[in-house]
Amino acid sequence: MASVPKEWESVNRGQEVRPISEAVKGDTTLDPDQQLVEEYVISPTFSSVRIMKHGKNGTYSYVVEEPSLSKEASIIYREARSGLISSITSHPKAREERIDYMRRFLISFSSSSKKGIGAQEIDVVLYYLTKEFEGYGKVEVPLLDENIEDISCVGPNTPLYVVHRKYGSIVSNLNFDSEEELNDFVRLAVQRSGKHISISSPMVDCSLPNGARLQATFGREVTKNGSTFTIRRFKNDPYTPLDLIELGTMNSDMAVYLWLAIEGGENMFIIGGTASGKTTTLNSILLFVPPNKKIVSIEDTKELNIPHENWIQSLTRQGTGDVNPSTRKRVGELDMFDLLVSSLRQRPDYIIVGEVRGREAYTVFQSMATGQSAISTFHSSDISSFVHRLEGEPLNIPRSMISALDIVILQSQTVVANKTVRRINSIVEIGGIDNSTNEVVTNTVFQWEPVSDSFKYSGHSYFEDQLLTRNTWSLENLNDEIDRRKKFIESALESRTAIFSNFSEMVSKYYADKGERTHGGDNRGGPN
Repeated sequence: MASVPKEWESVNRGQEVRPISEAVKGDTTLDPDQQLVEEYVISPTFSSVRIMKHGKNGTYSYVVEEPSLSKEASIIYREARSGLISSITSHPKAREERIDYMRRFLISFSSSSKKGIGAQEIDVVLYYLTKEFEGYGKVEVPLLDENIEDISCVGPNTPLYVVHRKYGSIVSNLNFDSEEELNDFVRLAVQRSGKHISISSPMVDCSLPNGARLQATFGREVTKNGSTFTIRRFKNDPYTPLDLIELGTMNSDMAVYLWLAIEGGENMFIIGGTASGKTTTLNSILLFVPPNKKIVSIEDTKELNIPHENWIQSLTRQGTGDVNPSTRKRVGELDMFDLLVSSLRQRPDYIIVGEVRGREAYTVFQSMATGQSAISTFHSSDISSFVHRLEGEPLNIPRSMISALDIVILQSQTVVANKTVRRINSIVEIGGIDNSTNEVVTNTVFQWEPVSDSFKYSGHSYFEDQLLTRNTWSLENLNDEIDRRKKFIESALESRTAIFSNFSEMVSKYYADKGERTHGGDNRGGPN
């Protein structure tokens, strides 16, 4: 839950701040058949959210409540806004200094006005000005709401929809009143990401400064109802494997398996449909990377957040000017293929590709075949279609190279007990190519059982067989290491101290302790 920034504290420090019940009087005109399900504060004294349920059809709505402005305060807001537009750009670049300038400007403006307003209404006007000049206006509240995953707009004069972590996709009481207002918002949001959108270039996929991902279209060139946008909002404190276990995405046995596989340098693809949680799972299991290893990641838009010191984060870049016929690229453009080729010269232990979908796929599989560890995500609904898409246009991966892939994690978004959830449907190992049939040999290690909402271990793993050979272990040695890691995870789950900020440190300590066990003569320390 977000806390109120310092710049939104009362202008009159000695004045009592009004409670939400008195201060927040936004548009609460609701259908009488609706009932309040949940209410929580976003910014104390300024904004809150109500989750309402419609009695007739059982649907939910997301209602943002904010302070209303009196007639006098509305006039002050409009006039002060006009003055600030022409003056604030020449003032300090630091956010705190700009907001302090707005506060002083507003107080001075109100004092000189024939119909000045009091300190509390100045607070409210400053809140709206700060939202507009420093935030994202109408979508600021859901952007601050930790419960929101996605915010989408399909055009002007249409309610915005949000994807709530608890209630799924629900309608909100927010909307853009005109095409001009929506166009202005899209332009502003894209510009803040460092990119450009216009009629000549009407589609953009980018990252906002706060880390959220924005996909936007401009005007009626692509979408006939006007500009649109979808904002994918990521948790401020990203998920760890412990969170995925608690959410039921996987269980502790699967987490231990993936931990051993990550440490062992296995090549992995996480596949699934849109919003199935592929990137969330990728980001969480990367916390198992040993601290002494080097990571290079390649993404179109910034989504990964890895607390790893030896990590190079590479992002693609748009070019400028006309497309060069020979290279099919604009001047200065860097695509995923360029970054991948460059990364191979940086001697990484792990190459992480945010999503494979173009000519970079061939280089990823080439690097796998030469012993380079690579992990990526891919849009596909099952293993069979995954293999066919790899072999088809435009990827053209020869079947013989597909055998360089070790593990495929299939994930989906599904419904359990009337609740939308994410589950790892299966973890499948690639065992090579059958010489007689030329078919890809697979082994399903873990399988999700929908009826019981539980995971079943098949009892056999190619990877675990390889661990026995690599480390000259007995089966007892392997089982001891699996049990040790499982106890580590279950202990962390019980203590609930392993949040994202320190889970990586806990894993690093485990590796350090494992090294001491190994050097002390215990050969059960785990894969090297």
